[in-house]
Amino acid sequence: LAALRGAAPEIAAGTSKRNWKIPLALAASFALAVILGASAYHEFSQRRDRVFTTPVGGHETVTFADGSKIELNTDTVLRTRMTTDRRTVWLEKGEAYFEVKHDPAHPFIVFAAEHRITDLGTKFLVRRDPARLEVALIEGRVRLGEANGGPQSQSRLLTPGEVATATSSTMVVTKEGTREIARELSWRHGVLLFDKTPLAEAASEINRYNKDAKLVIADPAAAGITIDGAFPSNDIRVFLEAAQTLFGLRVEKHGDQIVISR
Repeated sequence: LAALRGAAPEIAAGTSKRNWKIPLALAASFALAVILGASAYHEFSQRRDRVFTTPVGGHETVTFADGSKIELNTDTVLRTRMTTDRRTVWLEKGEAYFEVKHDPAHPFIVFAAEHRITDLGTKFLVRRDPARLEVALIEGRVRLGEANGGPQSQSRLLTPGEVATATSSTMVVTKEGTREIARELSWRHGVLLFDKTPLAEAASEINRYNKDAKLVIADPAAAGITIDGAFPSNDIRVFLEAAQTLFGLRVEKHGDQIVISR
């Protein structure tokens, strides 16, 4: 336009209306490109995944715009995709506690291993181990099914206090009391609760939170001892003191392993 204003009067006067079609077409194309580009960017940004991770012994809480929260336990990898029509989470490994703001118009779905967990307004815990998946429902309802959702797939609606343990081919649901559920959630407060837990199982759980040294139970006699109590998840010394003081066990350090035996 600045160039046209500066043109000689005779040239401007002699310009036909047909010649205006070129700059107008270019302007229209540019405007369309801007609109399409903005739309594509909006779509891309809506579909962009976010990845959250915690190291061994780590603990992180993620809060979303709708008020939903996810707490990540030790050594956990979680991927999220929040779009205008769906809230999707992939638990790649580890354990996470979910507090979901229910919204029927925007489903909240968690994929873990080969299974799908659909929120129906709830608080629940998901733990993904190499060979199995565990889902504990604290409040509300969730539907647990296979990720592919085929006609022959297993599906179960969980109610509060139920714990589902699923593998690639089986699904078992048990009912747990308040005490058992509290034990499973104790890591949220930096504590591990054991209730008549075999020493080998307790040591394996302690190992999840400590990377510098790993506990090894050297013999079956020590492995079968049951232990009760609350132990800091990130302080292995308290557990070792209990093993020595309460059970008279031997504790020896060999490199990055701490061996417990009779």
